[in-house]
Amino acid sequence: MTEKYVPPPEAVERGLYVAYAALSTMAVLPIYFGSFASLKKWKNPNAKKKKTEDSDDSDDEDEATESMSLEDAYMFPVFGSITLFGLYLVFRYLDKTYVNYLLTAYFGLLGVMATTQVGVNCIAPVVKLVGIDVDKWHLRLTKKKKELYSVKFTILHLIMMVASVLLSGYYVVTKNWIASNVFGICFALNAIQLLSLDSFKTGMILLSGLFVYDIFWVFGTEVMVSVAKNFDAPVKVIFPRLFFGLPVGEPYQFAMLGLGDIVIPGVFVALCLRFDQHLTGIKNPNLGRSTRFSKPYFTACFIAYAIGLGTTIYVMHTFKAAQPALLYLSPACILSVLVMGLARGEIKEVFAYTSEEDEKKEDEKKVSKKIVTQVEDDDETKAESIAEKTSSPSGSDHESASTPKLRKRKGGKAQKKK
Repeated sequence: MTEKYVPPPEAVERGLYVAYAALSTMAVLPIYFGSFASLKKWKNPNAKKKKTEDSDDSDDEDEATESMSLEDAYMFPVFGSITLFGLYLVFRYLDKTYVNYLLTAYFGLLGVMATTQVGVNCIAPVVKLVGIDVDKWHLRLTKKKKELYSVKFTILHLIMMVASVLLSGYYVVTKNWIASNVFGICFALNAIQLLSLDSFKTGMILLSGLFVYDIFWVFGTEVMVSVAKNFDAPVKVIFPRLFFGLPVGEPYQFAMLGLGDIVIPGVFVALCLRFDQHLTGIKNPNLGRSTRFSKPYFTACFIAYAIGLGTTIYVMHTFKAAQPALLYLSPACILSVLVMGLARGEIKEVFAYTSEEDEKKEDEKKVSKKIVTQVEDDDETKAESIAEKTSSPSGSDHESASTPKLRKRKGGKAQKKK
């Protein structure tokens, strides 16, 4: 019977430092690049839109994003708690082997889509820089005149999809930790790019709610730690505690960081970058897609996140116990924006800022209300005209049907004379 390998303490200590550095790198890189990927072409809000015939197929078109509102921020910790506790019960009362089979298949499919998109985003600029012309297709599924589905793709999408399917198959069969990290990083990049907060108020409420959520489920119960250990899917980034010097055949012991501790602060950091773009764009309407603008809020929040993550790792290493990362990350991100806003005298602008997408929605609501009001007024006018025609004598064509109030006044005067 072979004895279990016990690494020397010095090797374990060095291995942990390597693991912490790797986890930190895998956390900050998706936030940095995802934030820049979330930027849209700056458009002067005061400029009139010019619609061209080929605008539908333009390369300058931005990705559609999903905006999180204030109501979503309030409910997010509630739904998160329900989901987390539900998973805890599933793993406790059902065979986790079969549960993880289903989760593996599901996340393998999601991983194909995520890695395809990230791969295209990485390769497309290089192809464009080299000067290679890539064919584009636009597939539409319609029923009569109604468009049911629309998708645009290039040969790059097809190539990356094949590569993603192969990677997903490899992960499903082997559960390789490197493939799992690739999927996890791609999930984080896509989430930060495509999920946007509509305001700083929404972001601060979201971080505050998850601050309480993380503390309760980590310190108050065993639920979070139990689910994290049993949930065998790429919803976390992992790295071996002892990567160098481990004998061949010995199983790895992993250090991990949940994707929620990357994505949630990440969308807030991305909001800071868009706010920096907004401040510059007001003064420079021709900013376009340039990223050469002052980034005080992004820089402050990004550094604050790194400090908060470092604090989390330090406390975890010191006390040898799992830590709720948002306990340190949420205050760090919120305070960085508040301090920067106060220091620059822009605290009012910080809380007044609303993403352009939501401003467009508000404008659309206002326009729709005006249209509805106008239609109602037209209907009332038509109804009054019909009523006037039916109530007036056939020979009184000289009176206008559109002046019922004037007629009532005349009638009133006639009654007074009598």
